[in-house]
Amino acid sequence: MPRRKGLPEWGEFVICTVKRITPYAAWCSLEEYPEVEGMIHVSEVAGKWVRDIRKFVKVNKQYVAKVIRIDYQKNFVNLSLKRVNKKDEKEKWNAFRKEERAEKMLEQAAKELGKSLDEAYEEVGFLLQDKFGDLFSAFEEIFKNEKVLEKVNINGKWKKALVEVVKKSFKEKEVKIKAELQIKNFSGDGVNRIKKLLTGLEKDFGLRIIYLGAPRYLVEIKGKNPKQMEKTLVKALDFAVKEAKKLNGEASYQLIR
Repeated sequence: MPRRKGLPEWGEFVICTVKRITPYAAWCSLEEYPEVEGMIHVSEVAGKWVRDIRKFVKVNKQYVAKVIRIDYQKNFVNLSLKRVNKKDEKEKWNAFRKEERAEKMLEQAAKELGKSLDEAYEEVGFLLQDKFGDLFSAFEEIFKNEKVLEKVNINGKWKKALVEVVKKSFKEKEVKIKAELQIKNFSGDGVNRIKKLLTGLEKDFGLRIIYLGAPRYLVEIKGKNPKQMEKTLVKALDFAVKEAKKLNGEASYQLIR
């Protein structure tokens, strides 16, 4: 289970598990903060008057809650369910699942060095969280540029193990960017002129062009760098518009978002 050091921050969204319920409160453990206990008062369960708290929370069920008060001496936090909207809940669960994935990567790196997950957190995990905010973000940055590890005070063996695991675990996804091109030609051999222009676009810019029905064509480009791909696609389509005019025709396009 993903873990963090210390106490959560005020306003932070956390995953909590209800352990016991009294008439006026639900007492919880915090999944990411194993040393911290939380409490949801009946007034923070729902945005309306609650007669029976058990109708809103169940023992052993997990919830996304918001930290609204912190007792640093007792390692205790007050939580709220009613201050969590659907968007907050979805984003927190997505982030939590990413951290679960990141923890498995950390554990794999630890195994390569003959260490336990507890040792991994103490020696590198918490340091990465402090530097990058969370483990998953740290591993994303390492994947983009492993030199970011030079900014973290960990030994060379850990750096090597982390880089190897990250490279195996992260794979750049190939994406497609599409546009619709409309092109006409008013010459007697207009069909051949359009065909020649489109064939040149495919060859020179690495595009795939699909006939949709005159005068419409689907133009797409595949790759792993969306920003650069869009630049290439727009450059190709701008070229097509200019060439269409030279060939006694006209063209226009629209990117498909």
